[in-house]
Amino acid sequence: MHATARIVASPGDRLDVLYGEAPLLPRRTGPNEVHFVGGAAGPLGGDRLRIELQVRTGATLTVRSVAATIAYPSRDGALSTLDVCATVEAGGRLEWRPEPLIATGLCNHRTTSTVDLGAGAELIWRDELVCGRHGEGPGDVCLLTRVQLEKRPLYVHELAVGPSAPGWSGSAVLGGARMHASTVYVGVPPAGPGTIMELAGGGTVVTELR
Repeated sequence: MHATARIVASPGDRLDVLYGEAPLLPRRTGPNEVHFVGGAAGPLGGDRLRIELQVRTGATLTVRSVAATIAYPSRDGALSTLDVCATVEAGGRLEWRPEPLIATGLCNHRTTSTVDLGAGAELIWRDELVCGRHGEGPGDVCLLTRVQLEKRPLYVHELAVGPSAPGWSGSAVLGGARMHASTVYVGVPPAGPGTIMELAGGGTVVTELR
């Protein structure tokens, strides 16, 4: 399955574009808030999914989901991908707060998130991964997040878990935890529990393991 969703937010709580294809179906739930609802099961092996977000100068946008995303088992080992590309223009604000990604046993999935921030833009970007359902370990999942501020790299992080990622559950990575969450804050103070790391170019990352 190939599917794309696109959201464009403008000042005055306007959504100039609100478009999606199953399973990526965005629904407006507030003046500047959108929730994704599941229009079909996925991602499944071989799926190619893409979300495009644009927050124009002075606009705000909060993106959530109504339920966790489940990376389902891949029968033939085919890779499923989700690419999230976000642009926040000068003075804009974006909050990306979806429910967790659940990596089921035998899945093979990659999420790549790219965020470009303009001068004075504000960002809250949360990625949360749950390693397996009850009583199972995860399949192969890789989460790659890149954030740029005024075209300069600010934050790059990759997390890989599963059989193809040796040592992923060891002390250098998850340390036996089954849940990993990281939240990037730019232009806003950090909140919530976790380990705080200041970024050299401005901003903060809060990491939580459970």
